[in-house]
Amino acid sequence: MPRSHRVRRRSHWLMKLILFCALCALFFWWSNHSLQTERFTFASARLPEGFDGCVIVQLSDLHGAEFGEGNETLIERVRELKPDYIFLTGDLQDQYRQTPRGYSVTLGRAFAGIAPTYFITGNHEWAFKDVRDLKRELQEAGVTVLTNEYVTLSRNGDSILLAGIDDPNGFADQKTPEALAEEVRAAAPDAFWMLLAHRNNYFEKEYCYLGADLVISGHGHGGLIRLPFTDGLISVERSFFPSYTAGFYTSNGSDLFVSRGLGNSGRTFRLFNRPEIVVLTLERK
Repeated sequence: MPRSHRVRRRSHWLMKLILFCALCALFFWWSNHSLQTERFTFASARLPEGFDGCVIVQLSDLHGAEFGEGNETLIERVRELKPDYIFLTGDLQDQYRQTPRGYSVTLGRAFAGIAPTYFITGNHEWAFKDVRDLKRELQEAGVTVLTNEYVTLSRNGDSILLAGIDDPNGFADQKTPEALAEEVRAAAPDAFWMLLAHRNNYFEKEYCYLGADLVISGHGHGGLIRLPFTDGLISVERSFFPSYTAGFYTSNGSDLFVSRGLGNSGRTFRLFNRPEIVVLTLERK
C-alpha cells in the first residue's frame, strides 16, 4: 500500500475518533446542563375539589448549579409553567462548592415572586454553620421555610395542609417526623396533607408510616446514571441499584414522589438523567 494512502487512511480514522469524542463530550454536557421539564399527576379521592388541577413545581438538589447567567434560564422556565405553588426540597447549597447563601436567597426571592414558595433543608444545608441565617434570609426574601411544622394552603375555598421537616442532619433535639404527624392529625384529623421530606431513602422505613397522603422528596439524584430496567445505577450513598430515586412509589399504603433533582455534588455526574424540573398536578378522582 502506498505511503500516501496509509497516511490518508490514518487521517480518516483520526477524524472519526475526534468527531466521536466531540459528540461524547457534547452528550455529557447535555446530560448535566440541559433542563428537562417532566409532568406528573397525583390523583386522590381525598383531595378537596378546590385543589383539583392545582399545579406544583418541585425543584430539588440544585447544589449551586447555574442554568443561564444568574439562573435566568431556570427562573424563566419556572415562570412559564405558571405554578400555584413552588416546593424547594433541599440541597440548594453544596458543601463541596461552598455555595454562598446569596445563591439560595437570590433564587428564593425570584421564585417567591412567581408563586408561594416553600423550602425545607437537605443534608447539605446542615454542612454549613450558618443554616439559621440561611433560613432567616430566605424568610425575608418571601420564602416560607418549614422547620418541622405545617401550614394551611387555601385554593378555591378549600384547604389542605403542607408539612415540612428538617433533614435528619439537623439539630439532635429537633421535633421528630412522628411528633409533627401527630400535630397534623390532632389539628385536622380528616385533612388531605402533604409532607416535604428531603431524603427519599427514609420513606420505606419511616415516612410511609406517618399518614401523609403524599410525601415529596429529592436526594436520590435519579440514581445518577439511569439504565434500562433499573431505578438508577448508584445512590448518593454509593450503593448500587438503589430504589425510590425518581417518580412515584407506594409503601404501606402511602405514596411518595421523588424528583431526580437538578445539580451534582462533588465529583458526581449524570448520564441519561438530565436535570429535572417537576410539574406535579393534583387531581381529584
